[in-house]
Amino acid sequence: MLVYATPIIATLLIWWASTGVILYLDGLSRRTFGWSLAGATALLLIAFWGMLSTRGETSAASAYCAFCCGLMAWAWQLISYYMGFITGPNHSPCPERLKGWGRFVAAVRTSLYHEIAIIICALALLWMSWGQPNQIGLWTYLILWWMHTSAKLNLFFGAPNLSEELLPAHLRYLVTYMRRRPMNLFFPVSVTASTVVTVTVAQQALGATTPFQLVGYTILATLMALAVLEHWFLVAPLHANALWSWGIKDEKTAKGLDRPEVDTMSVSVIEATRAAS
Repeated sequence: MLVYATPIIATLLIWWASTGVILYLDGLSRRTFGWSLAGATALLLIAFWGMLSTRGETSAASAYCAFCCGLMAWAWQLISYYMGFITGPNHSPCPERLKGWGRFVAAVRTSLYHEIAIIICALALLWMSWGQPNQIGLWTYLILWWMHTSAKLNLFFGAPNLSEELLPAHLRYLVTYMRRRPMNLFFPVSVTASTVVTVTVAQQALGATTPFQLVGYTILATLMALAVLEHWFLVAPLHANALWSWGIKDEKTAKGLDRPEVDTMSVSVIEATRAAS
């Protein structure tokens, strides 16, 4: 079983470190965001090149490379969204009068362009890996997309832990589209589906016959296990965000001198949401 330790540990460390770096960059002054997006775009181009270069290879190294490429492609989506470059046509807190379908539509409009960008990138990765033996990068991207989308839906329907401190100040209005509730009906469905997929992929890893299959399936199984764990973090009485305490700026640091109006509104929005819940 020791052969599985390296891809598991590598996946955990790379995922943990990349998440922390993104949180750190999001907490910096907005004057730095252009440079961060430029760097992320350069990494995205490198990811595309890496995907094209390794799509026909079936070595353990090519599996690691494809995983990193898929992760870099996803990182670009997060940076462009959380830094406010590609979000949606709605940048306002949720009106109290909105309920049901109207509230859902308003929530979708807060990230509509972001979701379109995700789909375009997914189609590009699908085209690059179509009919090729190495599709680890594509599946890495798709799993991260599922983690992101499922978590957002659970927060929309309601969860005890909203993790609003992870949102940068200029996006704190998104908290008004979340609900603080003990449970929602979508949660058991999403957890069960993620668990079934995790077990299925893990079985593929255990039955691997080549180093490429062993590394690739283990990476994907680990990512899916993280998806399941992320779901439970939404309801468990744990402060999971402490894992990235080194990348999360405190409230005083996050309040840069170049954006006081946004921060004031953000704090008011969060306080109103907490009071309502």
